[in-house]
Amino acid sequence: MVTGLIQSTGKIMRLARNGAEARRTVQPVRRFADRTQGESIAVNGACLTVESFDSASFIAYASRETLERTNLGALRQGDSVNLERAMRMGDSIGGHLVSGHVDALCRVVSVTKAGSSFVYRFEFPAEYARQVLPKGSVAVDGVSLTVNACGDDFFEVNVIPETQQETTIGSWRPGRDINLETDLIGKYVERMVGYYMNGGDGEKKQSSGLNMDFFLSRGF
Repeated sequence: MVTGLIQSTGKIMRLARNGAEARRTVQPVRRFADRTQGESIAVNGACLTVESFDSASFIAYASRETLERTNLGALRQGDSVNLERAMRMGDSIGGHLVSGHVDALCRVVSVTKAGSSFVYRFEFPAEYARQVLPKGSVAVDGVSLTVNACGDDFFEVNVIPETQQETTIGSWRPGRDINLETDLIGKYVERMVGYYMNGGDGEKKQSSGLNMDFFLSRGF
């Protein structure tokens, strides 16, 4: 579990492919103290396990599932990535709860300057539209951001100068594929409400009484 506050960018120093799997040697720009073998580090928002490390870098394995569902499969030697170590109990949650399990790829559609900030517009699979809402949270390549506006297949975020400088976002251009994780709490709410609205399982049964009218009548 991470928070979406990037602790360092890193560079892919070495890439070793084994069929549909891969191991990458990553060198953080800021060195991580007290690293341990087996710890979790989110690389572009995808949670990976550290297999080994030295004073300057670490090696992490990515399975076929990870490479197919994220943009890690497209990374090459020399590319930069966002890095965040797993949070510890008692740590401040400055962003939002991020599981490190990427839902889908989204694509940068446009980048527009807005004062000192930039507005990024992304397109994403419409099947995730219910999990993206205005002023809600998303993680894009591991960065926790607030949704300014959204529709059935797009959303926009505002990126401040600090985030531009401390993450890889400053290099993003239209056409780039980005890892998307929707709001974790929203997923559970959607699942639970859907469960009861469907009578207790995936198939329609006798109505539970939970429907849109029920929520509207109670101020939701």
